[in-house]
Amino acid sequence: MNTAERVACIVDSENEPDWDFIIRPGKGLFDLQLKELWRYRDLIMLFVRRNFVSKFKQTILGPAWFVIQPLLSTIMFTIVFGNIAQLSTDGLPKMLFYLSGNVLWLYFSSSLTLCSSTFVNNAHIFGKVYFPRLVVPVSIVISQSLTFALQFAFFLCFMGYYVSAGAEIRPNMYIFLFPVLVLLMAGMSLGFGIIFSSMTTKYRDMRFLLEFGVRLAMYATPAIYPLSSIPDKYKFFILANPMTPIIETFRYGFMGQGTFSWAYLGYSAAFTAVVLFVGAVLFTSVERTFMDTV
Repeated sequence: MNTAERVACIVDSENEPDWDFIIRPGKGLFDLQLKELWRYRDLIMLFVRRNFVSKFKQTILGPAWFVIQPLLSTIMFTIVFGNIAQLSTDGLPKMLFYLSGNVLWLYFSSSLTLCSSTFVNNAHIFGKVYFPRLVVPVSIVISQSLTFALQFAFFLCFMGYYVSAGAEIRPNMYIFLFPVLVLLMAGMSLGFGIIFSSMTTKYRDMRFLLEFGVRLAMYATPAIYPLSSIPDKYKFFILANPMTPIIETFRYGFMGQGTFSWAYLGYSAAFTAVVLFVGAVLFTSVERTFMDTV
């Protein structure tokens, strides 16, 4: 086969069986290439291991920080909001009430913040090696899920202690919605994260806006107060936050106190689906040219 024939073989799509994998540009704005993401699942697991192991590498306390972080925040919330401000906890033990909201919010906010830096923090890799760029934010959410699993286990230990101490904690059948709640938080943080990641490639100050917004959004979420303590005329604004039904459902299922509604939870699910779709489309569009702006 001469040189011309070899070139023709490469160009002709009918003669592609000789190649294991061919990199092609996306066919359009909605070509998300999710099958390609599945092909790189081994790389996702490698990134998950890197993110999880390196987070507290060369630290004195190591993985203990996974528990110390929510514990210290819970103690501070208990002192400030529970003892000084005397905010209601729906009759639940104060430490347990604040720990439940804190664990969920930490998972959502940390996943969102880390995903938002995908392009900026990994430009040195993206510019040298090809792989689906969604691998990185997906691996971040999975690694944060492992951290959340440890913190959730810590919460269960706290809950077990208060149950044995005679506290009025009544888990119910809605506890089985827990995997759904985790998926909603993971999807929402991934969607928002890749949206902000796409925007920060061109507008770096979006990073500061996100950090401020995440801190502010915590006070618009019933992580430090129950939804029942909000006056009716303001409840709409709190319920507009898609994290509100998730936290309230978690408390209702595990401790028997809180506000549960299928309509509210359905709103969170629909919001998550929209954010994920918009984020994936925007991320796919930006990844084609981001190396020119990062």
